Amino acid sequence: MKILVADANLAPHRERFEAALPGACVCWQGSGVAPDDLRDADVYVGSRFTAAMAASAEKLKLIHIAGAGTDKVDFAALPPDMLVANTFHHEQSIAEYVVAAAVMLRRGFLTQDRLLRRDIWATSVYEPAIPQPGTLADAHIGFVGFGHIGRRTWDLFRGFGCTGAAVTGSGRVPDAGLAWAGDTGELDRLLRECDVAVVCAPRNEHTEGMIGPPQLQALGADGVLINVGRGPLVAERALYEALAGGVILAAAIDVWYRYPSGGDISAPGHLPFADLPNLLMTPHSSGVTRDTFAGRVDDVVANIGRLARREPLRNVVHGG
Repeated sequence: MKILVADANLAPHRERFEAALPGACVCWQGSGVAPDDLRDADVYVGSRFTAAMAASAEKLKLIHIAGAGTDKVDFAALPPDMLVANTFHHEQSIAEYVVAAAVMLRRGFLTQDRLLRRDIWATSVYEPAIPQPGTLADAHIGFVGFGHIGRRTWDLFRGFGCTGAAVTGSGRVPDAGLAWAGDTGELDRLLRECDVAVVCAPRNEHTEGMIGPPQLQALGADGVLINVGRGPLVAERALYEALAGGVILAAAIDVWYRYPSGGDISAPGHLPFADLPNLLMTPHSSGVTRDTFAGRVDDVVANIGRLARREPLRNVVHGG
């Protein structure tokens, strides 16, 4: 069996990958795969799969994405029986990011850091006009989306004593100790009630732009927005203006409106987000840890083993 790996994030775990598949021919291509490289491959591991690649993949049985997102796969170009699977394992890493960002932004640590670099001691101890912040235990958390990321993040917030609620497309969530759950028709209520809004819904025609000016107004001047879903779930200009105008207190954004392409350097949005002092900006890194990618390697090689044994695969999103 020939396996072509075109995901640079798995390279640090090459030994782990190959040890789980003795006898397989594993070819490591980084991210630069030409269509001809696929001609005799049985399995392709990578996030991008184009129509040209599909036309060259004469023997291919499985496309395995080493992540959750499938938006870079041209499903229309695939034969109906082509297996496509994905994997996750980023829940713990992203949950830690969300909780850390919530503490940092609610207690003003980001602002304090920037001001102390200018010798300004921005705390109520030295400036009585600054209010004393609450602890995380005081916070009510609102989840926009409540899949595996939302559930794991809620587990951590519960450990601090927070209360929470969630909205999802269906309105159904597992019994997880939330104060309430509803469908996205309850989004404005969720945002009015919460102190921290965690956006972790998938991007689709129903969710894109779902948070705009009215929703940010509902979150309010003491509210914190943390987006680890997809950038366009929150309207870009509305987010910028809400942060610049004090409509919301602060935000942590890990998912963006523009990404580098072909090695180019790119600003993450079309507006000057870097000028905002109340914004924590991270480069889609909330899930990037050794734990995430070691777990993904284990999932990928386990599915390849099932393929070799003609057993049903897990996390199949096409052809199953």
